[in-house]
Amino acid sequence: MPILMTDFIKKSEIKNHWYIIDGSNAVVGRLATVIAKIIRGKNKPTYTPHMDNGDFVVVKNVEKVKFTGKKFSNKKYYRHTGYPGGIKETNPERLHEKKPGEVLKLAVKRMLPVGPLSKKQLTKLKVYSGENHPHEAQNLTTIELSKLNNKNLLRN
Repeated sequence: MPILMTDFIKKSEIKNHWYIIDGSNAVVGRLATVIAKIIRGKNKPTYTPHMDNGDFVVVKNVEKVKFTGKKFSNKKYYRHTGYPGGIKETNPERLHEKKPGEVLKLAVKRMLPVGPLSKKQLTKLKVYSGENHPHEAQNLTTIELSKLNNKNLLRN
């Protein structure tokens, strides 16, 4: 019986692609799962868990992302200042007013494994309010969320 070996990709063989996603009326959690899969490289047949094999993702119109139900006002994010009694809480509504892309970045960050590799992979996520972004020269491939699953967009 022949021994089958798994071929791991080498650093010199990695080719990164650029994708663009329109965040208009996109559900935050569903958008975050698509992004997390792409920036980890799980959409490629050459996926290697211990290497940064992922692609770059540009998200435009991030100020128009939506939550389902009452999560936009009722969900809570906690952080600690490091001092005794220093726990702070906020909700997506207040966070979205201050920094529109932070809600999506937090969702994607929490879908990645904890460690130095995930911090490096998170830098491949580029989030912009509005239509304009400085990545036109990268030959962006468009991903349409509504074609992946009809539940990815919130319809009123």
